[in-house]
Formats: sequence, structure tokens, C-alpha cells
Amino acid sequence: MFLTIPNLLTLLRLLAVPVFAISVWYGQLIIACILFALAGLTDLLDGFLARRFNQLSPLGAFLDPMADKLLMGAAFILLCMPSEHLWLLIPVWVVILAISRDVVISLFAFWSSSNYDPSRFRPSLLGKFTTGAELVVISLTLLQNAIGPVSPLDIFFPWSFYLAAGLVIASGLHYFVRITTSQRSNG
Repeated sequence: MFLTIPNLLTLLRLLAVPVFAISVWYGQLIIACILFALAGLTDLLDGFLARRFNQLSPLGAFLDPMADKLLMGAAFILLCMPSEHLWLLIPVWVVILAISRDVVISLFAFWSSSNYDPSRFRPSLLGKFTTGAELVVISLTLLQNAIGPVSPLDIFFPWSFYLAAGLVIASGLHYFVRITTSQRSNG
């Protein structure tokens, strides 16, 4: 069950990551905004289609979070690096927190299970809020840079960075407590 529509959408999202990164790097921020929005749409759509038409697969369960992490990681890294094309940057400390959380969770998931099963590591509601906040911060930062220094989006900065960072820390701690509690009750 490899070539399902949900898996193809996930593969498209994976292929969009380098195009998105190149667009940001070379200052094509409108294209980057469109690609980021389309990637987000494919993420929603692939999950919906997989559940709706019973096309869940181990490959999709592995590729979907990988595509998400690659896109988010590329966006975070590129939007914190000084560039002539970017005047508003995501603070480096926010990027380090967000990427570190994802890396630690991924490593812990692989380490804690000799036979990795992505279904055991489903995100919590807090984790979903955190991802949503990260998406909003990245999207607003992209838009703000595409629009220019004076825009109605100014009201979202810098407090959105603090909100996203707080959620990253809270969800990371929540995930750790949840998985260690689960392992104690199973062991």
C-alpha cells in the first residue's frame, strides 16, 4: 500500500522542502509563503484522506512526521539567519528550543522502543497546539518579510515568539512525563 494518495501528498511535501528553502534563501518570499501554505494544506489533506478512506500505512506514519519536521526545521533555520532578504528574524533561541524539542522527542521515541511504532508516539493536544503556534510564527514571519517593515502584522511580534517558545517547553515536558508514565505502567 505504497502509492496511496495520502502517501503521494506526503512525498510532494517532502519534495517541496528544498524548493521552499531555495525560495527563502534567494528572497522569493511570496513563492515561499505559497509553498509553505500548500505544504500545510497537503499535511491536513493527507491525514484526512488516510483516515477517511482507510489508507493508513506504516510508510505514511513514518514519512508524514519526517516531512513535517524537515519543512519546519528548514523554515526555522532559514528564518533565523541574517540575510539581505529578511528584516524580521525568528530569534535563534526560539529556533534552538523548537528544533531541540523535536530532536529529543524523536531520539527518545527511537531509543525507547526496540521496534519503533509511530502510533505509540502520537502527539498530545498540547503538542498539536505547539505545532500550530510554530506554524503561525513561521507563517507570520514569512508574511511580514514578504510585505515589508510596516504592516498590520507588527502586533504579533515579539510576543508570538515567547508564546511559541513557552509552548515548546511545556509540550516537551508534557511529552516526557507522558512517555515515562506510560513506560512505568507498561513495565
